Amino acid sequence: IPSVSSIVPESCLLIVVGLLVGGLIKGVGEKPPILKSDIFFLFLLPPIILDAGYFLPLRPFTENLGTILIFAVVGTLWNAFFLGGLMYAVCQLGGPGLNHIGLLANLLFGSIISAVDPVAVLAVFEEIHINELLHILVFGESLLNDAVTVVLYHLFEEFANFEQVTFLDIILGFFSFFVVSLGGVLVGVIYGVIAAFTSRFTSHIRVIEPLFVFLYSYMAYLSAELFHLSGIMALIAAGVVMRPYVEANISHKSHTTIKYFLKMWSSVSETLIFIFLGVSTVAGHHYWNWTFVISTLFFCLIARVLGVLVLTWFINKFRIVKLTPKDQFIIAYGGLRGAIAFSLGYLLDYEHFGMRDMFLTAIITVIFFTVFVQGMTIRPLVDLLAVKKKQETKRSINEEIHTQFLDHLLTGIEDICGHYGHHHWKDKLNRFNKKYVKKCLIAGERSKEPQLIAFYHKMEMKQAIELVESGGIGKIPSAVSTVSIQNINPQTLPLERVLPALSKDKEEEIRKILRTNLQKTRQRLRSYNRHTLVADPYEEAWNQMLLRRQKARQLEQKMNNYLTVPAHRLDSPTMSRARIGSDPLAYEPKEDSENLPIITIDPASPQSPESVDLMSEEPKGCSGLPPSPEEDEEGLVMRVKEPSSPGTDDVFTPGTGDSPSNQRMLRCLSDPGPRPEPEEGEPFIPKGQ
Repeated sequence: IPSVSSIVPESCLLIVVGLLVGGLIKGVGEKPPILKSDIFFLFLLPPIILDAGYFLPLRPFTENLGTILIFAVVGTLWNAFFLGGLMYAVCQLGGPGLNHIGLLANLLFGSIISAVDPVAVLAVFEEIHINELLHILVFGESLLNDAVTVVLYHLFEEFANFEQVTFLDIILGFFSFFVVSLGGVLVGVIYGVIAAFTSRFTSHIRVIEPLFVFLYSYMAYLSAELFHLSGIMALIAAGVVMRPYVEANISHKSHTTIKYFLKMWSSVSETLIFIFLGVSTVAGHHYWNWTFVISTLFFCLIARVLGVLVLTWFINKFRIVKLTPKDQFIIAYGGLRGAIAFSLGYLLDYEHFGMRDMFLTAIITVIFFTVFVQGMTIRPLVDLLAVKKKQETKRSINEEIHTQFLDHLLTGIEDICGHYGHHHWKDKLNRFNKKYVKKCLIAGERSKEPQLIAFYHKMEMKQAIELVESGGIGKIPSAVSTVSIQNINPQTLPLERVLPALSKDKEEEIRKILRTNLQKTRQRLRSYNRHTLVADPYEEAWNQMLLRRQKARQLEQKMNNYLTVPAHRLDSPTMSRARIGSDPLAYEPKEDSENLPIITIDPASPQSPESVDLMSEEPKGCSGLPPSPEEDEEGLVMRVKEPSSPGTDDVFTPGTGDSPSNQRMLRCLSDPGPRPEPEEGEPFIPKGQ
């Protein structure tokens, strides 16, 4: 019924089915089965976690690992202690039915109910197709908080048996968190490497290849649980480590078997978990206390919202892509509880926890509220808030090339800056993996195959399978792939080009040149920070010297602008000829004009502005004699240029007035600068100037 499944999540429908089946069994007088914790933790939970870990989107997970760890560790600790402390206060104020519940019991209850459940998150978030960032943040938190939950659960369970808890016990409990989490990861890595190494030798028995993947993964989970380590962390680590090497070794049929068997196995486990949750609700013993149950539900929501808001405010100070208020709302609203909390509550012992039935009733109430109310309303809220959804896009060679290019570029930038960020360490890990690990864990030539070529082969195989499944191969019988042609007619590989051999001395000389001239980018440099730069003792003196030079240049530029003006635009040759022809007497030489500047014009060939020549540039008043009134009235005298002798060039032969000093003197005198306005009765050019 698509109309129902589009509104109600599948997990809610399965719980309803379990409630109906449990009610039917109880109605006929039989005792309904209860979901026992051993069955849940040993048989139903591992397939779901292995499926999630084996197909974990590794790139977004590693890029957001810091944010996920803060939410998983700090967020879960905050929820557990906040909820446990407030519930202890409620028990002290809640009347005679709750007074006997101590602080340790409330903290244990808070640690059970505070963890986000991966099964419930997977069931809801895969249906609403939320964007990859939010999905990996909530789902990653639900996976990694298992270590915190396991530590707190066993810690408070042990403390409940102690007569007195010392400070040393608290310190040991704190260190046990690192032992449980890192120990689980270490166990998973060991079994993942063993599985990858085993798959190297299975080329002649392809049938049992999938069996090794399931066997070693389950052994990693059991080994971790055997030593009270985090089994979920071990399964995730084993799946992440073994996948790239196992897929390079096994056949395509084995890969398909692993993929679909894991999906089927996890789907069956998920269905059984939610059905048994409904059946156990009907079959179990319940003790309802309104104060305790309603307070638990209310404080769970308050603790989740406060934890997400405070932690996101802190995380956004370090993130490049900030988490928006919409993202924070979805993260807080997606904190679903599920069967892990129910199974942990069911494991409690009646001897030390007489209030176990009341705890289970409160846990089931919180699970039903989060799965039904939050799970059913998160889809319309995502649509209402217009939260970005997941875009189904096929990866292409172009995208892979640009992704690798940007990774290398960012690694180079970090090396140059001297900042060793996660790109640097990722590059180091890739180099180590390529140089050593691949050669040990991958058989044949695949160990030397570049990542881009391997991705291309994978895409080509996928495209061929899709083409066969769609029936498109029958429509194009003439199209034969290059791979099949090479298999039919194997071509001999071309001979490698022989490189000229270098002598030892020449090679050593080249290495010496490179060592002395190339910058050592891999050496540890100081990270750039403008607050921690070392002050240069000579910097102030250099600044003063630069300022003085700048002021001197500005003053010189002002003086040049003050003393010089651009030359007047010369008339064209046609205008010069017309002016001389109209009034030739004005250009005749005058007497007693030896000391005046003379402009000589050649009327015969006024072809260019160079025909106007300055012959005598001796100004008035510069010869040491005072100017006479006649000279003042005469002004400038124009003389006719004497004809040049044969064989000389009129343009390129320098004249007497062509020297730079004469040119500068004439410019200086042509405009001696600004003057005050002349008063009435004064001549325009005063005498003596």
